[in-house]
Amino acid sequence: MSRVHCLDLEHLGLEGAIACYLVEGPEPTLVDPGPATTFERLTEALADRGVSERDLAHVLLTHVHLDHAGATGHVVRRFPRATVHVHEVGAPHMADPERLVTSTRRTFGDAHDRLWGETLAVPADRIAAWHPGENGPWRGMRPLSTPGHTSHHLAYLDERTGTMFAGDALGIVLHPDAPTHPATPPPGVEVTDWLATLDEIAAVGPERAAVTHFGLHDRVGARCEDLARRLVSLEERVGEAVARGDEEDAARFDEEARERLAPYIGRDCADRYFDAFSAATDWAGMKLYLKRKRQ
Repeated sequence: MSRVHCLDLEHLGLEGAIACYLVEGPEPTLVDPGPATTFERLTEALADRGVSERDLAHVLLTHVHLDHAGATGHVVRRFPRATVHVHEVGAPHMADPERLVTSTRRTFGDAHDRLWGETLAVPADRIAAWHPGENGPWRGMRPLSTPGHTSHHLAYLDERTGTMFAGDALGIVLHPDAPTHPATPPPGVEVTDWLATLDEIAAVGPERAAVTHFGLHDRVGARCEDLARRLVSLEERVGEAVARGDEEDAARFDEEARERLAPYIGRDCADRYFDAFSAATDWAGMKLYLKRKRQ
């Protein structure tokens, strides 16, 4: 039986912001190793769990955004046996991350290097590109196509433990009792696809979900319903704001997100989280989605 461990990467010194998951067993596996800025923290956490440089067998990526996959090149340098598993659409960005980094810089500007660090290329012979319909890296770990946050998003269902490694497919869940925050940064959000993904996850019925931002959560069906409501609400809100020319609504949405989560994690932690992952950026991603939808 495999065991699942949530490794807090303590991004920018903030606990409970970015998680990586270690699946113990005959083939030790990491899910979403996080950004390059937390790589040393990741290696310390693995050493604490007894995972040596020769042990790690697999790295599963839910998608290639740098808060999830930016450390991957560093991981394969340090762990020579590890194979990287990623959707076929994301695989070229791991082998040559230049376009990915350029796109991320457009979103985060001068904060890019402080947030995400240096992204290293993954050698092509260390990448196993997943194609729809194929099996997972090992028996009992089933990949599921979960587009919405981005087109190439995957979730992985550990059929032995009932744990679904959801990446961003279930949104941002920073406390078990907190409302879900929709992670909709540009440029790849597709709300229609995401709503279908949430229906599929609910139908699969995992016992719990491992969320990158942040932690292990049960009541997965309720989380799917909550995120679906919030995606639809944000789409309507941004559409109405754009129609009346109200660009200042992005800043209001960011402030409301901080206030909404403050009772659960404290205002300081909410501010530090949304300083890195601005809710105004999520507003902008929804605006871009609506623009594409109109076209």
